[in-house]
Parts: sequence; C-alpha cells; structure tokens
Amino acid sequence: MGNIASVAPTICSLMGVEAPKDCGAVPFLKVLDAAKSVMDGGKVEKALIYAPDAIGEGLYRDFYPLFSDVRKMAPVDIETRSVVPTWTPVCFASMFSGASPEVHGITRYEKPVLRIDTIFDALPRAGKRVAIVAVKGCSIDLIFRGRSVDYYTEEYDPQVAARALELIDDGRHDFIVAYNQEYDDLMHGSTPRDPKALEAFKRHLATFIKLASTFDERQRKSNRIVAFTPDHGTHIDPQTGKGTHGTDSPEDIEVHHFWGVRGRG
Repeated sequence: MGNIASVAPTICSLMGVEAPKDCGAVPFLKVLDAAKSVMDGGKVEKALIYAPDAIGEGLYRDFYPLFSDVRKMAPVDIETRSVVPTWTPVCFASMFSGASPEVHGITRYEKPVLRIDTIFDALPRAGKRVAIVAVKGCSIDLIFRGRSVDYYTEEYDPQVAARALELIDDGRHDFIVAYNQEYDDLMHGSTPRDPKALEAFKRHLATFIKLASTFDERQRKSNRIVAFTPDHGTHIDPQTGKGTHGTDSPEDIEVHHFWGVRGRG
C-alpha cells in the first residue's frame, strides 16, 4: 500500500519534471504504467487534481456504488495511506511536496507557509503554468503561498468549482488543483454518516465528474491526467460523539485515490 506523499513524484514523473528537492517518496508505479500504455513514451501536458477533504476509505467501502462514475473517469485506483497525524495541512503538505511531516515541518494542525520545495516550485521551474483554486483560509489556500503560481481564493465549494471550470475552459494552465471541504465541515459538526454530511460527500463526487469530464473534453488533444486525491478519512470521537480525524487509526489513515490517464485524441 502506497503513501499519499507519492502524489507529488507521480505528477512530476508524468509531466517530465524533476521532483521537489525534498521529496522522499516514490511515484505510484501503477499510474506510470497506465501512462506508458496510452502515451507512447510521451509526457503529460495537462493535469487536473481534485482534492476533496476527508473522503476516506470508509466512505469508499460503504458507498462503493456511488463511486462508479469516478471509477469510469479515473479507473486507475490506488489504495494508499495518509501521513500521521492525519490533519489536513499535514496531509496536503506531504501530498504536494513528497516529504514526510518530519521533513516539511507541519506536524500538527497549523497552517504556516511551507519553506521546503514543493510541486508548486518544481512545476513553475520547468515552465509550467499552475493554478490553485481553494476555499479562503483553508490549508491549500495558505501553506503553498509565495510560489510562482496563480492563486484563486474563493468563498466556498460552489465558487471553487465555478472558478475551476472557468480555468479549464480557458485552457492556459498546465496544472490545476481544486479543493473542496463541505463534507469535512459538516461531519465535524455531526458525524461522518450524518445525512447532510453524506449529501455533501455526494456533491464532491459530482463536482469531480463535472470538472474532470469538462477538462477531458477541453484537453482532448493533449496527453492529460485527472485525479481524485483526498487527504485522510474520519472517525467518531468517543468523547464528543462527533466526527473527527488526526489519529493513526485505519479509519483516518486509509484513503483511496483515482487516476485517469489519457493520450491525445
């Protein structure tokens, strides 16, 4: 079973870019093999990464049929593990740097600007145009600041999705990350299986399909990837009775990622 820190070197390898300098993870070979089979040795030219918060393996296991369209859009499935502690800034710092928490320095729930090398440094160095689209004040919005990327800070998930669609339609960016958080927000206020939280989870799946299908059509003449890469799972805090995460429990650590690799045409 892999580690979410492998996301960064996987993207860099696919796009023919040197991995971040502090990367200690290896790429997901399953994704690289899928790319070889459809790209004839070529490199990915365009990439869309959808990063929903707190969509763990438990949701995938318990609501497997709901992921059918996700699997169709991104059929390369990766059973992977989060990093510890399973807090959002810790996880995304590892995911987009390829480094462990001990190396990147975020080891608790805090949102400092990362000082180590990340994918948001590596891609621009290679001449790639990068966009981060995220909810104002969230981890992804804050910890990767100070890079030569385009930042789009939005009010909430619907505005993130709308902005990402605009950028996809525009087509100028080589790499787009879009982050959504409603499920995480709602499960913290209730439980991971609260009906309102589950409706938000379903909206995340639908948003990915909308973004990925639009991207796929817009970039059909490019070698391209779409990916669904959540950060961690959830469990119920026995003291509060509400949803939480941050531990090394299987419910928090185990996550499922999905990748779609397409050649030109």
